[in-house]
Amino acid sequence: MAPPSAFTRAHIWSVAHAEAPEVVTSDWIDEQLAETYERVGVRPGLLTSVAGIEARRWWPEDVTFDQAAAIAGQKAIDAAGVDPHEIDMLISTSVCKHHLEPSVACAVHHQLDLPATCANFDLGNACLGFVNAMTLAATAIEGGRARTVLIVDGEGSRHTQRTTIERLQADSTTLTDVFDQFASLTLGSGAAAMVMGPPREGSHAFLGGVTRAATEHHDLCVGDLDQMRTDTAALLVGGLDLARETLDAALAEGWAWLDCDRYVMHQVSSVHTSKLCELLGIDPDKVPLTYPEFGNIGPAAVPYTLSTVADDLSPGDRVLLMGIGSGLNCSVVELVW
Repeated sequence: MAPPSAFTRAHIWSVAHAEAPEVVTSDWIDEQLAETYERVGVRPGLLTSVAGIEARRWWPEDVTFDQAAAIAGQKAIDAAGVDPHEIDMLISTSVCKHHLEPSVACAVHHQLDLPATCANFDLGNACLGFVNAMTLAATAIEGGRARTVLIVDGEGSRHTQRTTIERLQADSTTLTDVFDQFASLTLGSGAAAMVMGPPREGSHAFLGGVTRAATEHHDLCVGDLDQMRTDTAALLVGGLDLARETLDAALAEGWAWLDCDRYVMHQVSSVHTSKLCELLGIDPDKVPLTYPEFGNIGPAAVPYTLSTVADDLSPGDRVLLMGIGSGLNCSVVELVW
């Protein structure tokens, strides 16, 4: 039973994902960096053997981040069976942006022909943004400030990975450069969206959850469209510690999260997933995976993965969404399917 702080009026009407069409294998990236790896003493195949990422996707060069988000948004609208003019709040959580202003949400709002009465804005919090947006949407629905909320996210790794590969191909590249920018090569492209509203037939309850911060680690992963530099080892340790703290806080508040039916985690790597399962006592068989073929799709990863297994869930299944974002922030929320 959820604690008294759980939401009672916020439900998920639909969740959808859009797959970027171009497959980029880790073997291809290794080929591009073969000379650099040999020169600095890096063993090829780390993306596959250590991160567990066989491939990732790229959007075509003419597909923008907002267009990707709108593709997923339209899928979620269609799956929910709602008229776009019924949507009264749009939240975009995309990390990837072509410019500082206007918001990505403005372009998505226009492409989906949403009404002038639909409030629209961006919510950014690294890879945790979408989960945060779900909580914000639930708060608005619960408080009567919105009835139907659309959350969208579109991410693309083509530009970042091309510039990273080009930079690492330079003769001046060091071993430190390779490992500092290794996480950039694990990224993927994709989009996800969700429609939330009050309870209705076939909808899924959003109960809410617990969030914790460890912002002393805000400089462990810093990036923009051109590059991302990460202290991977320190980020892993800090993230695991924060995840443990978040789960312990949830259990103390009365959340019963040790026996859920599915655990949809942010998709980072095989090391991250296995260590998180071990630390929190989670059965790996209950954790669906998308990172092996799609990489780390940022804030789209959690809803993207949820969408891929939605048809396999049964009414009453308890699903835990677990996100950790650079900064560091951690949020865990419970759904009842």
